[in-house]
Amino acid sequence: MHTPPSPSGAERTDSSAVRIGALVPLTRPGWTEAGRHLLAGLELAIREVNDGGGIAGRPLELVVRDTAADPQRAAAAVDELARLGVAALAGEYHSVVARAVAARADALGLPFLCSSAVLDALTEQPTEWVARLAPAQSHGWRIYADFVLGAGHRRIAVAAASSVYWASGVRILRDRLAPCGGTVVELDMDALASAAVCDLLVEHRATALLLLVGHPEPAVSIVRSVRRDQRLAEILIGAPAGQPEFSEWATLLGDDGAAIPFLRYLPERLGPLGARVEAALRERLAEAPSFVAFEGYDTVAVLADVLRSHGTDRARTAESWPRVAVEGTRGPIRFSRPPGIGVWQWVWTPVQVVDRDPAEPDRFRILHTG
Repeated sequence: MHTPPSPSGAERTDSSAVRIGALVPLTRPGWTEAGRHLLAGLELAIREVNDGGGIAGRPLELVVRDTAADPQRAAAAVDELARLGVAALAGEYHSVVARAVAARADALGLPFLCSSAVLDALTEQPTEWVARLAPAQSHGWRIYADFVLGAGHRRIAVAAASSVYWASGVRILRDRLAPCGGTVVELDMDALASAAVCDLLVEHRATALLLLVGHPEPAVSIVRSVRRDQRLAEILIGAPAGQPEFSEWATLLGDDGAAIPFLRYLPERLGPLGARVEAALRERLAEAPSFVAFEGYDTVAVLADVLRSHGTDRARTAESWPRVAVEGTRGPIRFSRPPGIGVWQWVWTPVQVVDRDPAEPDRFRILHTG
């Protein structure tokens, strides 16, 4: 039976409950499908924790706030959740929003376990208050660059919008590709129409185009334009940020959305816990769960373990990150401090480069792992 996610701002009134604040993009311009999957994973894990007795007999509650991909709105939500007495914060998909959440959580002394945002510089300065499950962008995108090189591409164009996240992605790709003779031409999508991209790809003799832009637009329009240009019949279109992961992509693009490699954070085969959670998430979402739904589930699994073991004091929660040892849906979760990362980091979740099979667009093909 399909159970819809809780509406933003809806919460129970059990005064004995241990509360976790959940920050999720549920309305535009946020990536709402990612938000829906993230929330489904969070809520499923909350239900299972409570079915197992809660936190020392107290129910675990999720207090949901919609960030709508707005950093200022998210920072204000952190202040509100802190006043409501949440034990910790969880979630967020968009890196620029997660940065705002992390900064405010650090300032308030409120533990934040980031589920999905990958930007390396999640905080300006190292902090003990923030931990992250998703791999750092430099880790995943280097693996993606290795895939592009392995597929024989050296002349790469990136259709990029302006944001700290996309700019970071361009730097990572250039740093990885340049030593191997790869060149990266940046197409400024804040100044270009989607149709103009095709002429520039021909002019630069690019063999691969990577989409570093928002979803659904302008990503969908760019794909349609390139697919319909016979001069570009052999070009590889890629989307390292994962736009083709969600069903909306296939709905909007049909066959044009296949064979576009992207990053996702799943193992080649799920273990028993992952398989059980996958089945429950599929029932909850009424579709195949994305890796983002697993990130949501694992977030609550970690926080519940910490709260059971160390209590609900915020400082003790933050102090516990290096002692976490939790079996997640995608493997054992432990946190460390890798060089250049200012938060406690799971090193690393499994990383795949996959695409939708042209012969069966609802099926994913694993092209590369790292």
